Amino acid sequence: MKKFAAIGALVVLAGGVMVAGGMGRNSESTATTTVLATTSQAAGAFEIDAVHSTVIFRIKHQNVAFNYGRFNKMSGSFHIDAADPSKSMLDITVDAASVDTANTGRDKHLTGSDFFSVKEYPTITFKSSSFTKKSEGVYTVAGKLTCHGKSKDITVEVADTGKAPGMKGGEVAGIESTFTIKRSEFGMDYMLKGLSDDVTLTVALEGTRK
Repeated sequence: MKKFAAIGALVVLAGGVMVAGGMGRNSESTATTTVLATTSQAAGAFEIDAVHSTVIFRIKHQNVAFNYGRFNKMSGSFHIDAADPSKSMLDITVDAASVDTANTGRDKHLTGSDFFSVKEYPTITFKSSSFTKKSEGVYTVAGKLTCHGKSKDITVEVADTGKAPGMKGGEVAGIESTFTIKRSEFGMDYMLKGLSDDVTLTVALEGTRK
């Protein structure tokens, strides 16, 4: 992924998600960038609610039409501190076997050795290392995307999409990132002439905090 994030995208693929893609916002001078604490150290993090979160991917088939899929299972946490971006963090794990393209045969192929090899590599992960404010509500996020057993440092743009009181108490928050990766960089080079190397992911997460 050139800009994750999501999801995400492989996460998207993916993970993002999760990487190198952007939100298309106007840029602005930035705040300080620093290395972040680990997830367990991050104060006030929102736990990802998989039911209300989405990791989708887009790939071009036969160079004529875009096909879409999604991952149905994910976990992790995130936190954005607008006043001090150095305190922000994003840590997401996607269950690779939960890939869903609305076609059972294709999903079975995707989980096999030609693509995700889920028995060997059951998860796709993204863990941030720094947040920098790009513009109001938009952050440039650096981190490590791991997919198909290969890890790559990527930079993505993440938008803070809002906060609100939770329906059952506490607080809910959302973030979103759209980015593009090259699947061949993660060892998935099967059928590159029939399926595009570029995979675009959108990672839209909702989290809860008590």
